Amino acid sequence: MKDLKLEQKRSLSRLEAADQLEALATALREGGDAELELDPWKLSLRIPDDLRGEIEVEVSDGEIELEIEFKWPTASGAEKPGSRQKSTAAGPGRARTGAGRTSKRTAATKS
Repeated sequence: MKDLKLEQKRSLSRLEAADQLEALATALREGGDAELELDPWKLSLRIPDDLRGEIEVEVSDGEIELEIEFKWPTASGAEKPGSRQKSTAAGPGRARTGAGRTSKRTAATKS
C-alpha cells in the first residue's frame, strides 16, 4: 500500500513538457528539500544524493510511451551506512510524454 500517491494527467505542449522536466532536473541538481510546481499543486520532496533510476520506452499501436522513474527510500526507510546500492540516475516521479498524450507524475513516500 502506498502512503502517498499524486497523479496528474493532462495534454501538454512540447514546451510545457520541457518546462516540467526542467523543473524536475533543477530539483535533482539542488537536492535536499526541493519543491516542484505541478499546477495546481506544489510538491515538496526530500531528494537524497543517491537514487535508483529507470527509463523505459515502449512502442505499440502507433504510439511511443516514454517513462522516467526515480526511487529512493523515505527517511524512516533509509538504508543503513555500508549497505548502499549503486545508483544509476537521480530524481522523483514519472514523466510520460508523447503527441497528444498525457503527463503523469507519481510520488510515493512512507511516513
